Amino acid sequence: MSTRTWTLLSICLVLAQAFFGVVAADDKTKLGNNTIERTVQLRTHSIYAPYIDQDLQNRWWDFGADAYINTNKHIRLTQNKPHQMGWLWSRLALTASNYVIEVEFKVSGEPTHLFGDGMAMWITKQRTQEGPIFGNQDKFEGLGIMLDTYANARHSYGFPRVIGVQLDGQTEYDWHNDGDSQALGACSVNFRRTNVATKLKVTYVKGSFLDVKIQYKAWDEWTDCFNIPGITLPTNPFIGFTALTGDVSDAHDIISVTSYSAILSPPEAPLNTIKKNKIWQRNPYGTDGVQGSSWFAFLFKLALFAGVCAGGWYGYLEYKRRQDYGGFNFGSGGAGGYALGGGPGSAGIGSAGLGSGGLRSGGYPSPGLSSGGLRSGGFPSPGLGSAGMYANSKRF
Repeated sequence: MSTRTWTLLSICLVLAQAFFGVVAADDKTKLGNNTIERTVQLRTHSIYAPYIDQDLQNRWWDFGADAYINTNKHIRLTQNKPHQMGWLWSRLALTASNYVIEVEFKVSGEPTHLFGDGMAMWITKQRTQEGPIFGNQDKFEGLGIMLDTYANARHSYGFPRVIGVQLDGQTEYDWHNDGDSQALGACSVNFRRTNVATKLKVTYVKGSFLDVKIQYKAWDEWTDCFNIPGITLPTNPFIGFTALTGDVSDAHDIISVTSYSAILSPPEAPLNTIKKNKIWQRNPYGTDGVQGSSWFAFLFKLALFAGVCAGGWYGYLEYKRRQDYGGFNFGSGGAGGYALGGGPGSAGIGSAGLGSGGLRSGGYPSPGLSSGGLRSGGFPSPGLGSAGMYANSKRF
């Protein structure tokens, strides 16, 4: 098989991957008999540089207190100064039942052993309520994920530490003991002053689990922090980020926030179950229209893919045929560049604008062919197509 054939086949394979997703994703999350099949980004709960529009505002987010924005780099919640507090909150409630939130953040400061206090991510019913808990109120309803860099008490574990706490809006956060008695899960990780981007990934499936991972060792290397099964968070919560410094300080930055709605696959059917009236049975998950659209999209992609491959193959065969026949360029209207024999009947042989431009001896066109041939002497024979040859005969 020639090199060109292999090239054409390679192009077809690339198109197949693009159309049908031949390369399978490896990051599907298995939940018992369910799977997070795909995610859909939520623009209303995501934010990136430059963070603000020409009016120095953001359509979907509010920020305040000591927080300020560097449009090229970050949203700085607190500077590396004592007694600062800043916050960033979504304006709209998060309506998705299942979601994934990925946050890139940065905690930096002096290379000393005293720094603090830390920052937190909030998934709560209230928003923009300033207070002593990393800049938020101490009686919150929902989930707080604390990125604590300063120990207020003696512990058997080290700091910095990631702590997950869920409160009911009536109970105060036990900040004196760093939330130790209220923690649903926690892990000690050194996310401060790292050489790679630090990221937090929070995955929540209502009534099933909450999973928290952190990237701080290397790029795209996620470390499991904690997993809480059977948890249910408040519906329609707000997403927020706050930071606080006391007598010791750090700079606390939000680089980006990306939120997704998680789409679950239907539960796996038992192997020994046979569905009756499959054609007329209503889908209990309400995805009839989605499945129909998926089949239509698949058939459309299949037809488009077949058309592209057929067109490419035809083009290749046409190109190869022309190469095999000496590179004749049919339809170009050009005259031949050489003569046959010599004598009165010699004439240039070339392709004409219409037909093959065949010649008989004496320079007259053969029957059934267009009159794009040349008489002896290089003058065009009468009939159609003579104008295309005339232009070329004037060149010689």
